[in-house]
Order: sequence, then C-alpha cells, then structure tokens
Amino acid sequence: MLGGPAAAAGSAIGLYNNPSADYATKVQATVALLKAAAFEHPGKVVQATSLGVEDMIVTDLIARHQLPIAIGTLETGMLNPETAALIGTIETHYADAGIHVEVYRPKNEAVVEFVSQHGEKAMYESIDLRKACCGIRKLEPLARMLAERTAWITGLRREQSNNRGGMLDREVDDAGRAKFNPMIEWTWGDVWHYVAVNHVPYNPLHDQFMPSIGCAPCTRAIAVGEDFRAGRWWWEDEKAKECGLHVHK
Repeated sequence: MLGGPAAAAGSAIGLYNNPSADYATKVQATVALLKAAAFEHPGKVVQATSLGVEDMIVTDLIARHQLPIAIGTLETGMLNPETAALIGTIETHYADAGIHVEVYRPKNEAVVEFVSQHGEKAMYESIDLRKACCGIRKLEPLARMLAERTAWITGLRREQSNNRGGMLDREVDDAGRAKFNPMIEWTWGDVWHYVAVNHVPYNPLHDQFMPSIGCAPCTRAIAVGEDFRAGRWWWEDEKAKECGLHVHK
C-alpha cells in the first residue's frame, strides 16, 4: 500500500516542500547507494531508522525498489506515542513489500537500576547522566542490532547540525563496519518534496515544529530561526548534542 499524507495548511509538507535544482539527481544517487549497500553486504546490512522523516524516506526507497535491506529501530521506552506508533504504520503501509521492522529495546534491568539510582529526570542533571541514559536506552540496543551486520544505513544529513557537516555518504564506524548515509546531501526542502510526491507517512510531531525527534523528555519544538537540532537536549551546550550513535570515539 503506497499512500500517505496530503499537504495541509500548516503541515510540514505545506511549509517546507521546496526541492533544490538537483533534487532528481540526489534521489538517483540515494537509490544507487542503497543498491550498493545491499550488493556489497548481502544479508548483512540494516537500516537503523530513528523513525524521523529522513529515515522514513530511506525506508520508502528500500520498499519501492524491493532492496534486501533489513530495517531496525530502537524503542527506548521513552518515545512519544506518535513516534512509537510509526513502527506499526511502516509495516501496514508497506505490507505489499513485506517490510518488517526489527525492534530493539533496552535491557529492563539496566533501566530499572538507572532510574532507581538517578530518577526519571536524570538527563536534566548533568551531561554525564544524560549520556549514561542514552547508553542504556540507545547505544546498547544499537550494538545488538549491529552485532551480526557488516554495514548499516542512516538518514543523516549534513544540514542537520555542525557536528554532521563533515560526514560523508560512505564511512566506517568505530567497529569497522561500513556506514552508509544516503541522505547526506539532501536539503530540508528536498525531504519534504519527496514526502509530498511519494505520500510517505511521517511523524505528526514534525507538523508541530519538531524537525529532530528523539525521546520525549529530550525533545521540544523549535522557534523560527533555530537550528534543526535546537530542540534536542536544549539545556546543554551545542557541542554536546549527540547521543553517541553517530560520533567517533
């Protein structure tokens, strides 16, 4: 089933649908890189989707081109309901393509111990505690997702933050795995044009001025003129705003 949201007044589609001049070339390059990932790592590549709009596009391309790429996500236990609901939405929307989403959750005992020691709002108390929470809820489950894989795919874009400005479409992570960033050159306008044209389902929180969506306690809407990731860990220094998934140690 390939249908989806139509542009509505005040929606992210209505606000941001503005493709760049080389939009078609970017789409072609993205598909080519996804095909290369599948060919070079048969049965060993996974899309690690954050369920953000960029990752929804990657999933859409995988489904449309019937690429043998697994799709996995991290259900941290702290996601907004709108975000968590996308797991089922993906499987229903792409049922004809046989898409299944692997769901990786944090180890319950680790979460219980952390919360009992530091409380539900530990992330606001210090960067170290926030990163410890990310480690339990995101990094450890991601390690399990990637354990038997030789490559993974993200929805990262250079435009998202200064920390991501130097990223390439092909990288190698700290474990020596191939990491593909097929959306790296896309603009925000390109993203929403693709969503509009191809009716890609997306998180309704994007319509509420949340371009970057993580765990509920760590995400807020942004104001006009703020950076894409200003709503993530907004109480921290700009340089600290990564959970550890996409930084080299």
